[in-house]
Amino acid sequence: MKEGDFIQIDYVGKITENGEIFDLTKESSAKENGIYNPKLSYKPVPVIIGANFLLKGLENGLKEMKIGERKKITIRPEEGFGERSPKLIKLIPISEFKKQKTDPYPGMIITINNIHGKILSVSGGRVRVDFNHPLSGKTLEYDVEIKEEISSNIEKIKAVLEFFLKSEENIDVSLENEIAEIKTKKGDVPKEVKKTIADTILKWVSNTKKIRFVQEYEQ
Repeated sequence: MKEGDFIQIDYVGKITENGEIFDLTKESSAKENGIYNPKLSYKPVPVIIGANFLLKGLENGLKEMKIGERKKITIRPEEGFGERSPKLIKLIPISEFKKQKTDPYPGMIITINNIHGKILSVSGGRVRVDFNHPLSGKTLEYDVEIKEEISSNIEKIKAVLEFFLKSEENIDVSLENEIAEIKTKKGDVPKEVKKTIADTILKWVSNTKKIRFVQEYEQ
């Protein structure tokens, strides 16, 4: 595969040291490993090679594959979620939690300035929080298969919508005179997400020079 290719992939991602599955798209694997969740949708996901949709190590591995090929790709921390950093372990006064009417405890997941952290300990009026990504410092293994290539511009636009919105249901797409019109029938798309979707389409989908979002209401 090469930069700019749109493809659908199936994968199972594991932590190498203990075999724990942290992400997957295959329903059969979820059931086999006792982690099936009926509320989740298991299906191949669309990605664009070169668009930073994936971990660097996984994307580099896909570049060496062909349509229909299945392969195991090992990803070192530097091409995955990075090495663990002691600088990302912070001490926060417990008073800051009390202001938010929160009673902190070890193992609790918190969010500060849109960054997720895990409380390691609560002692002496201070809360020790780890803001490292849970998979930082881990070597990962992906069992990945390239299911198909997405070729038409309409399908490429739908793939971008599916990636960012996790669904393309209740959305109509048309492309005429280099203008892509995206019509949503149920709920609006946040402004910042629209901007990201538009930027991605304009960069990676040929023959598109303008994106138009339309909100449609029905009785």
